[in-house]
Amino acid sequence: MAASALNITPADYGLLTDLYQLTMAACYVGEDLALRPASFELFVRRLPQSFGYLVAMGLEQALDYLQQLKFSTSQLDALRATGLFDHAPAAFWDILETGRFGGDVWALPEGTVVFAHEPMLRIEAPLWQAQLVETYLLNTLNYQTLIATRAARLRDLAGPEATLLEFGTRRAFSPQASIWAARAALAAGLDATSNVLAALQLGRKPSGTMAHALVMALEALEGSEQDAFTAFHRYFPKAPLLIDTYDSEAAAARLAERMKLEGLELGGVRLDSGDLVELSKSVRSLLPGVPIFASGDLDEYEVERLQRAGASIDGYGFGTKLVTGSPVNGVYKLVEIDNIPTLKGSSGKATYPGRKQVFRLVQDGRFGGDRLGLCTESHPSAQPLLQQVMKQGQRLAHSEPLEAIAQRTRANVAALPSTLRQVICIDPYTPEITPALHSLTEETQARLRG
Repeated sequence: MAASALNITPADYGLLTDLYQLTMAACYVGEDLALRPASFELFVRRLPQSFGYLVAMGLEQALDYLQQLKFSTSQLDALRATGLFDHAPAAFWDILETGRFGGDVWALPEGTVVFAHEPMLRIEAPLWQAQLVETYLLNTLNYQTLIATRAARLRDLAGPEATLLEFGTRRAFSPQASIWAARAALAAGLDATSNVLAALQLGRKPSGTMAHALVMALEALEGSEQDAFTAFHRYFPKAPLLIDTYDSEAAAARLAERMKLEGLELGGVRLDSGDLVELSKSVRSLLPGVPIFASGDLDEYEVERLQRAGASIDGYGFGTKLVTGSPVNGVYKLVEIDNIPTLKGSSGKATYPGRKQVFRLVQDGRFGGDRLGLCTESHPSAQPLLQQVMKQGQRLAHSEPLEAIAQRTRANVAALPSTLRQVICIDPYTPEITPALHSLTEETQARLRG
């Protein structure tokens, strides 16, 4: 099982889980429970601080995982060699060797706005399968939902005309995370990513500018900052020039002079440091027709500050604070086993029992509120959001284009009231609980007490 590079491929999906998923599966087999029908739901108990909504994302990778999940002989041999499963029943090894995910999946379409307690995804499968997949599903949905939400907030704040770029590869938590972050950012409305692999895999053109090293190297070897600009512009005439290596205003003034004297045409300039408000205003006065891009640890809070202060900026690049930050702390909980509703009653971590549906009321294109109820309910005036996307382990629809997901994201966010779209939301929304779900919760609690 040696893998010095620690790269992940679909062949690794079986073991890419927490140990307790496997130990519980072994226990389920031993107790003759492994094939009992079970339902788990993935949701958040609360949103990250100041967020008014989340944008569900990561379903595509979740479905790919479920379709390809399996264990190889060498993986099972490696598990046996740990000695941790010496007392596991023999049937445990049989079920892993031959088993594939054969359950049903209900999920929110990617790009759908979601609130606390509302399931983003429900797994209906034999208990051992539904349990085993928890770790990977939480990993991909939690992370991509965080990135998509931040990207949606940025797009909503900056407006449709601003150019927004994802620059987070070097700051993402891993190479795999950088690919997922780029995808989620594009699917939630950003224009492009600097991640070349992600862009090409997603059918997009990568976007970027230049780094300070090029200016420093060419200045040292060829004579001046302007020589560096000339060289880069020669090969990439449409790419913005990074003008803050030494003196941003002096660089802009010299470029303005060259535009006048030489007819130099610029695709844009980028500012990566300093007082972006004053620098952007100064550069705008010197280069009135040239797009100005800003970067440097930016997030939605800083963009809002820049806008309030009257900064003259046409586009932004987002890295560290887009692909990191406060996590989306999604959880994955058993809600039904063998048609028996279940709940968790822990203080501060209680859950609702039963298989659920989110019913959304939309009036004249505006968000009218959500009702969290049972999947067997019907509310004619509201739209049920969870859709079946997999049946008996097989996908029911093809992958959606990123453009379609981005359009859904824009429409979902635009329909929300301004109080939920504020960068700092002080009054988070929680869905109304239907009488049927309320009654089932009370009945289940009474059963547990009895």
